[in-house]
Amino acid sequence: MGFHNLSFYMLDEDTIGHDDVIGKVSLSKEYISSHPRGIDSWINLSHVDPNEEVQGEISLELQVLKEAHRRVLCCHIIEARDLAPRDISGTSDPFARVLWNGQVLETTIIKKTRFPHWDEVLEFVLEEDTVGAAPLAVEVWDWDMVGKNDFLGRVEFSLDALLKAPLRGWYRLLPFPSTEEDAGGKLGALRLRVRLAEDRILPSRYYQPLIDLLVESILCLPEEKDDVTPLAVLEEVCSVESRQDVATKLVKIFLGQGLVVPFLDYLNLHEVSRTTDPNTLFRSNSLASKSMEQFMKVVGMPYLHEVLKLIVNRIFEEKKYVELDPCKIDPNRTRRISFKGSLSEAQIRDSSLEVLKGYLRDIIESIVGSTEKCPHTMRVAFKKLHGRVEERFPDMENQDAKYIAISGFLFLRFFAPSILTPKLFNLQDQHADTQTSRTLLLLAKAVQSIGNLGLQLGRGKEQWMEPLHPFILSSIGQVKDFLDRLIDVDTENEASENQSWTPFHPSATIKEGYLQKRKAEGLHLISRFTFKKRYFWLSNKTLSYSRSPEWQVHTSIPVRRICAVERVDENAFQQSHMMQVTTRDNGGQLSTMYILCKNVNELNQWLSAVRKATISNECMLPFCHPGAFRGNRWTCCLQTDRTVRGCSRTHSAVTLGDWSDPLDPDTEAQMVYRQLLLGRDKLREKCLEFTSKETTLEQDRGTQKDPNSRQMAAAARLLEVIQDLEQAHKAFEHREEDERASASPAPQL
Repeated sequence: MGFHNLSFYMLDEDTIGHDDVIGKVSLSKEYISSHPRGIDSWINLSHVDPNEEVQGEISLELQVLKEAHRRVLCCHIIEARDLAPRDISGTSDPFARVLWNGQVLETTIIKKTRFPHWDEVLEFVLEEDTVGAAPLAVEVWDWDMVGKNDFLGRVEFSLDALLKAPLRGWYRLLPFPSTEEDAGGKLGALRLRVRLAEDRILPSRYYQPLIDLLVESILCLPEEKDDVTPLAVLEEVCSVESRQDVATKLVKIFLGQGLVVPFLDYLNLHEVSRTTDPNTLFRSNSLASKSMEQFMKVVGMPYLHEVLKLIVNRIFEEKKYVELDPCKIDPNRTRRISFKGSLSEAQIRDSSLEVLKGYLRDIIESIVGSTEKCPHTMRVAFKKLHGRVEERFPDMENQDAKYIAISGFLFLRFFAPSILTPKLFNLQDQHADTQTSRTLLLLAKAVQSIGNLGLQLGRGKEQWMEPLHPFILSSIGQVKDFLDRLIDVDTENEASENQSWTPFHPSATIKEGYLQKRKAEGLHLISRFTFKKRYFWLSNKTLSYSRSPEWQVHTSIPVRRICAVERVDENAFQQSHMMQVTTRDNGGQLSTMYILCKNVNELNQWLSAVRKATISNECMLPFCHPGAFRGNRWTCCLQTDRTVRGCSRTHSAVTLGDWSDPLDPDTEAQMVYRQLLLGRDKLREKCLEFTSKETTLEQDRGTQKDPNSRQMAAAARLLEVIQDLEQAHKAFEHREEDERASASPAPQL
């Protein structure tokens, strides 16, 4: 929450030696916050100035003492933390330098640490007249035996403020004021899309009236299809741009309430009721279509992985050249080794056709054979959708509408997009290369055509896809049979689904793969002998590992015992991309397991996954050691007491956002409230409009009530909830301001 800058570094990879830094883009939190809709632009790279590459904080106590005939400025330099690593070992040799009125004093040098403890007092004798005196500056430097010392950061204090009251606390280290001009694009530019969403989340009780209103909308399903509920009013006042975010939050709210199927059925009923042409059903970006799409991503991702992951992996590994478009065929890209020369265009098309048909056959077989793997909640939702469409379009000429309604979501909005961009669905760690991307695009087009039950075949401009049409048409019968089996599910047990949802079954595997585990007993062995390759599994219950996936003997760590999941400094074992998992046994004893990952992406993914699994743990540590206890001292802060409190803050809340995020009903309700707040003027207009219409109708029809009265009531109740939440936010804001005022934070230049 307290970050100051977001920086992007562009590097040139070198096989031997360190990678070269080309340039960077640095965005301050204030700059990002000043663009509430986000930043989306090309930004020039700037030179990387070592004097600006600072981080960390320093703990100081500053005061002016009055002695017999003089005043003394006492600077107690206590410690620093999270300093920038300047040496090749991943550490620094820091010392502090205090400057005032042309005088300079320095602390001792602490070798090989980013968390130095000085506990030294440096004193200056103040002159009689200090009006307009220069500020006090505290700088931190990395000592080098050869060459210049490296700058690590500085902080300044006004002498006037020190004369009024002593200061004590942690202070952020800042760079020297920058004098460098922009490189003007000479280093290149980076296109970025960045948005900061920062909000205050109130206690749960404040959001309960809003959630009750939304739940009431779907539990009291009106007999009149055109009736309006708070949920319907919410859809009207939401902007098109925010509809996907709102849909995601609503899906998660109703998942948490155990009412996601009634919620989707409510939206689908209203969508179907106002559709006259079955060919346009769910084709718009309505709240119903967006909610179904997000529902599949949240609930069905493990199912998607089980159906497609092996096939997608094979496509990435084989890297076959595939092309059907005559305008794009390149004979030079075929990999056939032949003394007869390169293949002709006709041969390439025939070869590509066979490759595509082989992949498609495996994809369709995997999908149509996955009935029992599909989550029960998804099957019930599809069954409800099937029934609503069948009721709305019962004619014989619209018999396929009930199938297309389901396949439109399952094939066009789920399977096909995941084939086209596997990385976005966590099917691959990296985006595909150009050749593989083309194969995936052709496969996704074919899967879309199958999902459309072949209705659009031959109508587009891509006539070169025609050789695949026979295969597509032959697959339609299989798909219909699959959809019939999919919705053949018992809805009597639907009540069992109406319970709080979690992304995974407690024993289901969240993440797995090979990692390097450090042997705890190998303290004095050569570094490469202290790490052993092990296969890890993570579930909501345990973090387990063994020699291989097939190995029968597992070592398991209960997730509830994990109290810290943090990075490890490179200098601890002279290894990059390391993490530590700290656990507490029944006796309260802490133990740490060190894990080495292949690269920084894998490290971040495992850190995020384990932190999410431990989000409900009450034993999480606020501090930890980013180093290791070796040679009778911690490599990070050099403390010799093994049980001393950690020198760095932990980061249990820092995770990567994805579909497997645990439910957070308060945050989700807050987002819905923000959307309603943006649409408050529309709500007021509707209330006035409904009031005017109702008055006119009452005059014409006596006392007979019109649906407008219900619309007005729904809008009025939403306005009331918005007002209550707005008042609660203001009360918390005033309380925070009072707390900040009473704390009297130290002034800082």
